Amino acid sequence: MRRYSIFAIAREAMRYHSGWERAWRAPEPKKRYDVIVVGAGGHGLATAYYLGKVHGIKNVAIIEKGWLGGGNSGRNTTIIRSNYLQDASAAIFEKALQLYEGLAKDLNYNVMFSPRGLLMLAQSEHEVRGYKRTVYANALQGIETEWISREQVKDLVPIINIDGPRYPVLGALYQARGGTGRHDAVNWGYARACDAMGMDIIQQCEVTGIRTENGEVRGVDTTKGSIDCGKLAVVVSGHSGVLAEMAGFRMPIESCPLQAWVSEPIKPVIDVVVMANLVHCYISQSDKGELVLGGGIDHPNNYSQRGSWYTLEETTRALVETYPIISRLKMLRQWGGIMDITGDHSPIISKTPVRNMFMDCGWGTGGFKAIPGSGWAMAELVAKGEPGPLAAPFSLERFREGRFIDESVAAGVAH
Repeated sequence: MRRYSIFAIAREAMRYHSGWERAWRAPEPKKRYDVIVVGAGGHGLATAYYLGKVHGIKNVAIIEKGWLGGGNSGRNTTIIRSNYLQDASAAIFEKALQLYEGLAKDLNYNVMFSPRGLLMLAQSEHEVRGYKRTVYANALQGIETEWISREQVKDLVPIINIDGPRYPVLGALYQARGGTGRHDAVNWGYARACDAMGMDIIQQCEVTGIRTENGEVRGVDTTKGSIDCGKLAVVVSGHSGVLAEMAGFRMPIESCPLQAWVSEPIKPVIDVVVMANLVHCYISQSDKGELVLGGGIDHPNNYSQRGSWYTLEETTRALVETYPIISRLKMLRQWGGIMDITGDHSPIISKTPVRNMFMDCGWGTGGFKAIPGSGWAMAELVAKGEPGPLAAPFSLERFREGRFIDESVAAGVAH
């Protein structure tokens, strides 16, 4: 793999950029791989990357029914944080944040990680208590986060209305290390690094069946033919239940749309990320000047990537009340993704009833921020056949045993 650098840019500029090579190949699938990763989004690519880098497993295929990064990892508001309440959640998201902080150097690719600071507004007394509880929990976990007053919120976000008639701001949970990254760049950086290790990224290759023998996975049937494998890692977000049914078992997840939208570009007005969980809206500003806005899930279960008008309307109403300056902006575009949600709003990184078949799903609205940590934990599970300390709490067995990791109610936040 050719390294990117300022010297490479200067050299290519002198010869009209004629020497750049393809970032990754477009190979045809081989007959057999040691590991097949289904899903070429951020989680799948990160899983493959750490399989190669950490565990030395490089005979890997990453297969994708659409295009690389065309699912949820390319359809989100790019928020990154680690200040979760439960110990298991905080551990894996903190691992992800630590990896994000060095990811550009590790991949030799600018993932545009921006640790600009992240606020989670408290707009009810319940949220105040919940966030202060999180501060204490994070202190025990070794994660830097703090409670700040409403006046400090106003200093960090001058455009905010802290005296809103319906939802006044009472303070906020603040993580200075939180921020955003560029979703496409994260996908492309991992893809380029996987290709450089000799892994095959096979796009437009939909899985149509999973072959098993005596309770053990043998391979997959795809629109590009049958492919044998020693181990199978399924990392397909909202469609995890569909692939699980192909293998003969069910997953405890629901799939719902989650939508986001951006405004027309404007001059800089906000340089932190702000989440308002009571009304479930997020706001940040991109490098291009667009305000990136996100809302809550559409509760009817479906596989749409569009979303509904009522969620868009309710979220925009709350945003305009909280940030009056944006009321005159035009919306530039809107999109949706498919959320896979478990009963305790925490992910699944687990072995399955089929031997040598593993699942990574159920990230809900927290998928993008978890990509490096999820990939690290999933790669360890696939390579060793048993979960490491990061993945162990998120096994399927927790639903049978009642060991829930409740991040929906206990955290006092939306997710």
